[in-house]
Amino acid sequence: MTRLAVPKTYKLYIGGAFPRSESGRTYEVSAVKGGFVANVAQASRKDARDAVVAARGAVKGWSAATAYNRGQVLYRIAELLEGRRAQFIEEITTLEGASAAVAGAQVDEAIDRWIWYAGWTDKHAQVAGNANPVAGPYFNISVPEPTGVVAVIAPQDSSLLGLVSAIAPPLVTGNTVVVVASQSLPLSAISLAEVLATSDVPGGVVNVLTGSPAEIAPWLASHADVNALDLVGASGLDWIDLQIAAADTLKRVLPPEEGADAAAPSLERISAFTETKTVWHTKSMI
Repeated sequence: MTRLAVPKTYKLYIGGAFPRSESGRTYEVSAVKGGFVANVAQASRKDARDAVVAARGAVKGWSAATAYNRGQVLYRIAELLEGRRAQFIEEITTLEGASAAVAGAQVDEAIDRWIWYAGWTDKHAQVAGNANPVAGPYFNISVPEPTGVVAVIAPQDSSLLGLVSAIAPPLVTGNTVVVVASQSLPLSAISLAEVLATSDVPGGVVNVLTGSPAEIAPWLASHADVNALDLVGASGLDWIDLQIAAADTLKRVLPPEEGADAAAPSLERISAFTETKTVWHTKSMI
């Protein structure tokens, strides 16, 4: 008797849990060579609002963690990705049609980027902050702080590498993230969410929505409790309107990027999601 395989159900990842869309909607994902692969949850406006609430609730704890601790948490994600390397390679070859060697290189690069960003958690403040020269008996020191909740439209033509490249930078300095994954390549996003759920990442720090970026992005852009918007994967959308919507609530916005390596590792992507606090203090008059 032939055994029937148990198909995986791909859900959303919100607040450390895996709910179905409140709308009950799903959409089919097919292999690049044809054939059904899975049903994936199609997030709604309500799901986006729930994800923002979860992200806002996690800001205090994540931003208050020491930079060293955040680095250890991000490094742990890389460790777990390494342990599930074969799974991610299979998902990439199935949906993107890449060879095992190419898929393996993408997974390796994604892991390496996690480690690269993990290494900056306790170093970024020294690079981005400074002691300012002032005239008078004062110390004047500027330090970067997280901006809060960052909404991200992930690159749509890259599954794991594009997703990692977009969500890792805001996490370095203590921001929380709501990310809309690639609509056509969503499997790695939920598999990454499973890695996050079994690592040391607190619930709500990263929230993953699958479905239509065109449907979800306007609600995130206009949401008053979202502090920054990364449109790296929004080149196929009416992103000018998204910028206009974001301006109503004074969000910081990064524009879309195109190319094989959109959201390449850089200190600029970390600093883009920070605010600068300047502290004055009198010098001792002895």
